Amino acid sequence: MPINILMPALSPTMEKGNLAKWLKKEGDKVKSGDVIAEIETDKATMEVEAVDEGTIAKILVPEGTQDVPVNDIIAVMAGDGEDVKAAGAGAGAAPAPKAAEASAAKPAPAPAAAPAPKPAATGPTQAAAPQAAASASQANGHGRIFSSPLARRLAKDAGIDLSRINGSGPHGRVVARDVEGAKSGKGLKAPAAAPAAGPGLAPGMSDKQILALFEEGSYEVVPHDGMRRTIAQRLTASVQTVPVFYLTMDCDIGKLLVAREEINAAAPKDKEKKPLYKLSVNDFVIKAMAIALQKIPNCNVSWTEGGMLKHKHSDIGVAVAMPGGLITPIIRKAETKTLSTISSEMKDFAARARARKLKPEEYQGGTTAVSNLGMYGINHFTAVINPPQATILAVGTSEERPMVRGGKIEIAQMMSVTLSCDHRAIDGALGAELIGAFKQLIENPVMMMV
Repeated sequence: MPINILMPALSPTMEKGNLAKWLKKEGDKVKSGDVIAEIETDKATMEVEAVDEGTIAKILVPEGTQDVPVNDIIAVMAGDGEDVKAAGAGAGAAPAPKAAEASAAKPAPAPAAAPAPKPAATGPTQAAAPQAAASASQANGHGRIFSSPLARRLAKDAGIDLSRINGSGPHGRVVARDVEGAKSGKGLKAPAAAPAAGPGLAPGMSDKQILALFEEGSYEVVPHDGMRRTIAQRLTASVQTVPVFYLTMDCDIGKLLVAREEINAAAPKDKEKKPLYKLSVNDFVIKAMAIALQKIPNCNVSWTEGGMLKHKHSDIGVAVAMPGGLITPIIRKAETKTLSTISSEMKDFAARARARKLKPEEYQGGTTAVSNLGMYGINHFTAVINPPQATILAVGTSEERPMVRGGKIEIAQMMSVTLSCDHRAIDGALGAELIGAFKQLIENPVMMMV
């Protein structure tokens, strides 16, 4: 019996993905564990391994296809001893162009009352029949966008969402010339209407209203990519649904800077006489936050409607800037790790994050996060909580400031930090205990070793 290969769910929250590349072709034999395809999520590219053994009989979703729903059939495999041609012929899916034509010929169906709809995709919607008909030449009913591999690569490099580009290739396929035109704002579909505001929320301005405020030709439209849309949706939801309060403290990091210099000077060297590690101030911040959560365990929590999740370990997410957005790889069980281990893990995470090579389990979850803008000269800011985390620590730059001690003015190396707290999970006094514990540790780094 033919074996269906489905679009995998690469994370608990994944609903769709882009089929970036097929590493096997029709007729190739595969065994369990073979890498057969690469799938793109909003922030990473993942390899997909075969679960069963057999021969690829039919590829139903071509590489370069975007927004493929989880559990859709993407290929069919003939089992051991099975006729490959028969398995491929019985796949039950029309070629992509035929599917697109069939979709274009039918009017857009009205959305069903139940079940509840999934979050809106970045591609065309079914809001109006003309829009659906126009989109259907590119999409097959599941919102997939057909494009050439070159067009897909050019769009990714330019940060352009393929669903916004009108394709001029066969059956509306997006080709390279379409992407080149889109870079200058040509051949782009009209922006989707702004979603209706939820209960008690004032509606935002529509795209049309915003564009009307500026002279035509005085701006360039740069379509949002999947990462930017995800960031916008998650952080908007956070601000609208999480009641947040902020706590700020100034920390004297003079002892920390001395300890850091001494530790780095004593670091062992490799064969090329390069130090095996070089600690940053942020490595100390991560470690201090991890231990502080262990000291104040009622802050190491996540809010759910059914109950409070009290975490046993301090899993610290660390904001890393990358082209088009940011991501927060997570140092797991950070309270158990040495500063040199934390430093090494962060360097690896940062490099792979910028190459979009992190696995979902490496950046999803976490019990808190650290966002450090000190390297940009920012001395104070507040950061947005990323649910289900209940806190995030915003770290500013270290700078010399005058301080009064024992009636005398002294110059101290100070760093301001601001803790954002989810008031549903953490009350003011409890949050104050947490930032106080952090201050004590960061000002006396030797206590991190106890």
